Amino acid sequence: MTQGLRIGADAEKMIVAVCPVKTYPLRSYPVKARTGRLRRQRTGTVTELLPVPPTGRGRDARVTTAARLALPLLFLCAFLGAAGLSWWLPASLSVLLIVAVWRRQARAAAPAVLAVPRDTASRVLWTEPERAAFGRALAASHRVRRTWPALAGMIDPVEADRSLTRSLDELATVLARRQELRRLRGSLDAVRGADIPADSPARIAADLQRERADELWHETGAAANRIIAAIDAAARAGEGFARELRVAATARHAERTLARVAGVPAVESGPELADRTAIVISAYRDLAA
Repeated sequence: MTQGLRIGADAEKMIVAVCPVKTYPLRSYPVKARTGRLRRQRTGTVTELLPVPPTGRGRDARVTTAARLALPLLFLCAFLGAAGLSWWLPASLSVLLIVAVWRRQARAAAPAVLAVPRDTASRVLWTEPERAAFGRALAASHRVRRTWPALAGMIDPVEADRSLTRSLDELATVLARRQELRRLRGSLDAVRGADIPADSPARIAADLQRERADELWHETGAAANRIIAAIDAAARAGEGFARELRVAATARHAERTLARVAGVPAVESGPELADRTAIVISAYRDLAA
Protein backbone atom coordinates (compact mmCIF):
# COMPACT_ATOMS: atom_id res chain seq x y z
CA MET A 1 0.00 0.00 0.00
CA THR A 2 1.22 3.50 -0.84
CA GLN A 3 2.82 5.30 2.09
CA GLY A 4 1.84 8.88 2.84
CA LEU A 5 2.45 11.53 5.45
CA ARG A 6 0.14 12.67 8.20
CA ILE A 7 1.05 16.14 9.44
CA GLY A 8 -0.55 17.86 12.39
CA ALA A 9 0.30 21.03 14.29
CA ASP A 10 -1.00 22.84 17.32
CA ALA A 11 0.27 25.79 19.33
CA GLU A 12 3.19 23.88 20.88
CA LYS A 13 4.31 21.16 18.48
CA MET A 14 4.22 19.68 14.98
CA ILE A 15 3.86 15.94 14.34
CA VAL A 16 4.94 14.21 11.13
CA ALA A 17 4.10 10.53 10.76
CA VAL A 18 4.29 7.99 7.96
CA CYS A 19 1.31 5.70 7.44
CA PRO A 20 -0.67 4.11 4.58
CA VAL A 21 -2.59 6.59 2.45
CA LYS A 22 -5.91 4.79 3.00
CA THR A 23 -6.18 4.58 6.77
CA TYR A 24 -9.62 4.37 8.33
CA PRO A 25 -11.02 5.24 10.79
CA LEU A 26 -9.51 8.50 11.99
CA ARG A 27 -8.71 7.06 15.44
CA SER A 28 -6.18 4.70 13.80
CA TYR A 29 -4.17 7.67 12.52
CA PRO A 30 -0.86 8.27 14.26
CA VAL A 31 -1.85 11.95 14.49
CA LYS A 32 -4.99 12.61 16.49
CA ALA A 33 -6.41 15.16 18.88
CA ARG A 34 -6.21 14.86 22.64
CA THR A 35 -8.73 17.68 23.01
CA GLY A 36 -10.70 19.68 20.48
CA ARG A 37 -11.33 18.71 16.88
CA LEU A 38 -9.22 18.31 13.73
CA ARG A 39 -10.05 18.96 10.09
CA ARG A 40 -8.47 16.81 7.40
CA GLN A 41 -7.02 18.38 4.27
CA ARG A 42 -5.51 15.93 1.81
CA THR A 43 -3.27 16.83 -1.12
CA GLY A 44 -1.86 13.80 -2.89
CA THR A 45 -0.22 11.47 -0.37
CA VAL A 46 0.06 14.21 2.27
CA THR A 47 -2.79 14.70 4.73
CA GLU A 48 -2.77 17.68 7.06
CA LEU A 49 -4.82 17.58 10.24
CA LEU A 50 -5.61 21.19 11.02
CA PRO A 51 -7.04 22.36 14.36
CA VAL A 52 -10.64 23.52 14.23
CA PRO A 53 -11.19 26.76 16.18
CA PRO A 54 -13.19 26.16 19.39
CA THR A 55 -16.86 27.07 19.27
CA GLY A 56 -16.74 28.91 22.59
CA ARG A 57 -19.99 27.30 23.76
CA GLY A 58 -19.80 27.04 27.56
CA ARG A 59 -21.50 24.75 30.03
CA ASP A 60 -24.68 26.83 30.11
CA ALA A 61 -25.11 26.52 26.36
CA ARG A 62 -24.58 22.76 26.53
CA VAL A 63 -27.15 22.44 29.33
CA THR A 64 -29.67 24.37 27.24
CA THR A 65 -29.08 22.16 24.22
CA ALA A 66 -29.38 19.00 26.32
CA ALA A 67 -32.66 20.22 27.85
CA ARG A 68 -34.12 21.07 24.44
CA LEU A 69 -33.15 17.63 23.16
CA ALA A 70 -34.36 15.79 26.25
CA LEU A 71 -37.85 17.35 26.27
CA PRO A 72 -39.20 15.74 23.04
CA LEU A 73 -37.46 12.47 23.87
CA LEU A 74 -39.18 12.46 27.27
CA PHE A 75 -42.58 13.00 25.65
CA LEU A 76 -41.85 10.19 23.20
CA CYS A 77 -41.00 7.76 26.01
CA ALA A 78 -44.11 8.82 27.94
CA PHE A 79 -46.30 8.30 24.87
CA LEU A 80 -44.87 4.83 24.31
CA GLY A 81 -45.45 3.94 27.99
CA ALA A 82 -49.05 5.20 27.87
CA ALA A 83 -49.68 3.16 24.75
CA GLY A 84 -48.55 0.01 26.54
CA LEU A 85 -45.37 -0.34 24.52
CA SER A 86 -41.90 -0.90 25.83
CA TRP A 87 -40.43 2.41 26.91
CA TRP A 88 -37.14 1.40 28.56
CA LEU A 89 -35.27 0.81 25.28
CA PRO A 90 -36.18 4.25 23.80
CA ALA A 91 -35.33 5.82 27.17
CA SER A 92 -31.89 4.18 27.18
CA LEU A 93 -31.25 5.29 23.60
CA SER A 94 -32.35 8.81 24.49
CA VAL A 95 -29.88 8.98 27.38
CA LEU A 96 -27.09 7.74 25.13
CA LEU A 97 -28.01 10.33 22.49
CA ILE A 98 -27.99 13.18 25.01
CA VAL A 99 -24.62 12.08 26.41
CA ALA A 100 -23.15 11.81 22.90
CA VAL A 101 -24.35 15.31 21.97
CA TRP A 102 -23.02 16.69 25.26
CA ARG A 103 -19.57 15.15 24.73
CA ARG A 104 -19.43 16.32 21.12
CA GLN A 105 -20.25 19.91 22.09
CA ALA A 106 -17.75 19.81 24.97
CA ARG A 107 -15.02 18.61 22.61
CA ALA A 108 -15.87 21.24 20.03
CA ALA A 109 -15.67 23.96 22.69
CA ALA A 110 -12.10 23.03 23.70
CA PRO A 111 -9.00 24.20 21.78
CA ALA A 112 -7.40 21.47 19.66
CA VAL A 113 -4.32 19.89 21.22
CA LEU A 114 -2.58 16.99 19.50
CA ALA A 115 -1.79 13.81 21.39
CA VAL A 116 1.89 12.87 21.37
CA PRO A 117 2.23 9.61 19.38
CA ARG A 118 3.53 6.59 21.22
CA ASP A 119 5.23 5.04 18.21
CA THR A 120 8.86 5.91 17.60
CA ALA A 121 8.34 6.34 13.84
CA SER A 122 6.55 9.66 14.31
CA ARG A 123 8.66 12.81 14.46
CA VAL A 124 7.55 15.46 16.95
CA LEU A 125 9.01 18.93 16.40
CA TRP A 126 8.83 21.05 19.54
CA THR A 127 11.36 23.81 18.88
CA GLU A 128 10.22 26.90 17.00
CA PRO A 129 13.07 27.06 14.41
CA GLU A 130 12.50 23.47 13.29
CA ARG A 131 8.73 23.91 13.16
CA ALA A 132 9.14 27.08 11.10
CA ALA A 133 11.55 25.37 8.68
CA PHE A 134 9.18 22.47 8.09
CA GLY A 135 6.28 24.89 7.72
CA ARG A 136 8.14 26.75 4.96
CA ALA A 137 8.86 23.49 3.15
CA LEU A 138 5.23 22.41 3.48
CA ALA A 139 4.03 25.74 2.04
CA ALA A 140 6.50 25.36 -0.85
CA SER A 141 5.20 21.84 -1.49
CA HIS A 142 1.69 23.26 -1.91
CA ARG A 143 3.09 25.71 -4.47
CA VAL A 144 4.69 22.78 -6.31
CA ARG A 145 1.42 20.87 -6.47
CA ARG A 146 -0.46 23.88 -7.83
CA THR A 147 1.88 24.01 -10.84
CA TRP A 148 1.24 20.43 -11.96
CA PRO A 149 -1.76 21.19 -14.20
CA ALA A 150 0.46 23.53 -16.26
CA LEU A 151 3.20 20.88 -16.47
CA ALA A 152 1.01 18.17 -17.97
CA GLY A 153 3.08 15.95 -20.24
CA MET A 154 6.36 17.16 -18.80
CA ILE A 155 6.33 15.29 -15.48
CA ASP A 156 4.61 12.25 -14.04
CA PRO A 157 2.33 13.61 -11.27
CA VAL A 158 2.33 10.28 -9.42
CA GLU A 159 6.12 10.06 -9.32
CA ALA A 160 6.41 13.77 -8.54
CA ASP A 161 4.00 13.33 -5.63
CA ARG A 162 6.10 10.46 -4.26
CA SER A 163 9.30 12.49 -4.57
CA LEU A 164 7.71 15.45 -2.83
CA THR A 165 6.34 13.33 0.00
CA ARG A 166 9.66 11.55 0.40
CA SER A 167 11.46 14.90 0.59
CA LEU A 168 9.13 16.12 3.34
CA ASP A 169 9.63 12.86 5.22
CA GLU A 170 13.41 13.15 5.00
CA LEU A 171 13.24 16.79 6.08
CA ALA A 172 11.19 15.86 9.15
CA THR A 173 13.82 13.27 10.09
CA VAL A 174 16.67 15.74 9.67
CA LEU A 175 14.86 18.43 11.66
CA ALA A 176 14.10 15.99 14.47
CA ARG A 177 17.83 15.19 14.70
CA ARG A 178 18.64 18.88 14.60
CA GLN A 179 16.17 19.50 17.41
CA GLU A 180 17.96 16.96 19.59
CA LEU A 181 21.30 18.49 18.70
CA ARG A 182 20.00 21.92 19.67
CA ARG A 183 19.14 20.65 23.13
CA LEU A 184 22.44 18.80 23.45
CA ARG A 185 24.46 21.85 22.45
CA GLY A 186 22.57 23.88 25.02
CA SER A 187 23.47 21.35 27.72
CA LEU A 188 27.13 21.34 26.66
CA ASP A 189 27.26 25.13 26.60
CA ALA A 190 25.83 25.21 30.13
CA VAL A 191 28.82 23.26 31.50
CA ARG A 192 31.43 25.08 29.44
CA GLY A 193 32.08 27.61 32.18
CA ALA A 194 32.29 25.07 34.98
CA ASP A 195 35.04 25.79 37.50
CA ILE A 196 37.22 22.72 36.85
CA PRO A 197 40.85 22.40 35.68
CA ALA A 198 41.50 22.69 31.96
CA ASP A 199 43.22 19.29 31.93
CA SER A 200 40.33 17.58 33.68
CA PRO A 201 39.18 14.41 31.88
CA ALA A 202 35.58 15.59 32.26
CA ARG A 203 36.30 18.91 30.57
CA ILE A 204 38.27 17.19 27.78
CA ALA A 205 35.41 14.74 27.21
CA ALA A 206 32.83 17.55 27.16
CA ASP A 207 34.94 19.53 24.67
CA LEU A 208 35.22 16.51 22.38
CA GLN A 209 31.49 15.92 22.48
CA ARG A 210 30.85 19.61 21.82
CA GLU A 211 33.04 19.45 18.70
CA ARG A 212 31.18 16.37 17.49
CA ALA A 213 27.83 18.01 18.19
CA ASP A 214 28.87 21.14 16.29
CA GLU A 215 29.94 19.00 13.34
CA LEU A 216 26.60 17.18 13.23
CA TRP A 217 24.83 20.51 13.70
CA HIS A 218 26.38 21.89 10.52
CA GLU A 219 25.75 18.64 8.63
CA THR A 220 22.05 18.54 9.52
CA GLY A 221 21.72 22.24 8.73
CA ALA A 222 23.22 21.70 5.27
CA ALA A 223 20.97 18.68 4.65
CA ALA A 224 17.84 20.57 5.70
CA ASN A 225 18.75 23.57 3.56
CA ARG A 226 19.37 21.29 0.58
CA ILE A 227 15.94 19.68 0.84
CA ILE A 228 14.14 23.00 1.35
CA ALA A 229 16.05 24.54 -1.56
CA ALA A 230 15.11 21.63 -3.84
CA ILE A 231 11.40 21.98 -3.02
CA ASP A 232 11.54 25.75 -3.45
CA ALA A 233 13.43 25.40 -6.76
CA ALA A 234 10.76 23.04 -8.11
CA ALA A 235 8.07 25.50 -7.05
CA ARG A 236 9.80 28.50 -8.65
CA ALA A 237 10.57 26.59 -11.85
CA GLY A 238 6.99 25.41 -12.22
CA GLU A 239 5.52 28.83 -11.41
CA GLY A 240 7.88 30.56 -13.84
CA PHE A 241 7.06 28.09 -16.60
CA ALA A 242 3.31 28.51 -16.01
CA ARG A 243 3.65 32.29 -16.22
CA GLU A 244 5.60 32.04 -19.47
CA LEU A 245 2.97 29.71 -20.90
CA ARG A 246 0.29 32.30 -20.15
CA VAL A 247 2.37 35.07 -21.71
CA ALA A 248 3.10 32.91 -24.77
CA ALA A 249 -0.60 32.13 -25.18
CA THR A 250 -1.41 35.85 -24.97
CA ALA A 251 1.25 36.61 -27.57
CA ARG A 252 -0.11 33.99 -29.98
CA HIS A 253 -3.65 35.28 -29.53
CA ALA A 254 -2.48 38.84 -30.18
CA GLU A 255 -0.59 37.69 -33.28
CA ARG A 256 -3.65 35.98 -34.74
CA THR A 257 -5.85 38.98 -33.89
CA LEU A 258 -3.47 41.46 -35.53
CA ALA A 259 -3.14 39.25 -38.60
CA ARG A 260 -6.91 39.12 -38.94
CA VAL A 261 -7.23 42.87 -38.54
CA ALA A 262 -4.46 43.50 -41.06
CA GLY A 263 -5.94 41.01 -43.53
CA VAL A 264 -2.80 38.89 -43.83
CA PRO A 265 -2.30 35.21 -43.03
CA ALA A 266 -1.15 34.57 -39.48
CA VAL A 267 2.29 33.04 -39.09
CA GLU A 268 2.73 31.16 -35.86
CA SER A 269 5.98 32.34 -34.32
CA GLY A 270 5.39 31.61 -30.66
CA PRO A 271 8.36 31.70 -28.33
CA GLU A 272 10.32 28.53 -27.79
CA LEU A 273 10.31 27.38 -24.20
CA ALA A 274 12.73 24.49 -24.54
CA ASP A 275 15.24 26.05 -22.15
CA ARG A 276 12.56 26.63 -19.53
CA THR A 277 11.34 23.06 -19.98
CA ALA A 278 14.84 21.78 -19.31
CA ILE A 279 15.02 23.91 -16.15
CA VAL A 280 11.74 22.46 -14.85
CA ILE A 281 12.80 18.88 -15.56
CA SER A 282 16.17 19.50 -13.91
CA ALA A 283 14.49 20.91 -10.81
CA TYR A 284 12.32 17.82 -10.47
CA ARG A 285 15.31 15.54 -10.97
CA ASP A 286 17.07 17.35 -8.12
CA LEU A 287 13.96 16.94 -5.99
CA ALA A 288 13.80 13.21 -6.70
CA ALA A 289 17.51 12.83 -5.92
